[in-house]
Amino acid sequence: MAIKNKKDERRNSIKKRVRKIVRGSAERPRLTVFRSNKQIYAQLIDDDQGKTLVAAGSIVKEAEASKMNKIEQAKMVGKLVAEKALAAGIESVVFDRNGYLYHGRVKSLAEAAREGGLKF
Repeated sequence: MAIKNKKDERRNSIKKRVRKIVRGSAERPRLTVFRSNKQIYAQLIDDDQGKTLVAAGSIVKEAEASKMNKIEQAKMVGKLVAEKALAAGIESVVFDRNGYLYHGRVKSLAEAAREGGLKF
């Protein structure tokens, strides 16, 4: 796998280091965040079965129509993933920042998920 640049290489090494410790199960899935330049996505993953239980992203019509900034989009995705998780009967998760710094969009997504009722 060819890595494009040093930033991606650094993020992948951090991701491997964190993933050694953080594992999701059916009772306590892993809340992982992916951030692109324009969008942000969150998934609840059961690592034992290798399945995605709940997913949410900022590509929804409300976000595109209302011209939100990226921080507001992350807050919306955090609340959305929390609502879907509670509807699926999941209250407690393990947070995986996926090699990104806990700052900015990743932090606002996590705080909105906590406000939405998830415990981590």
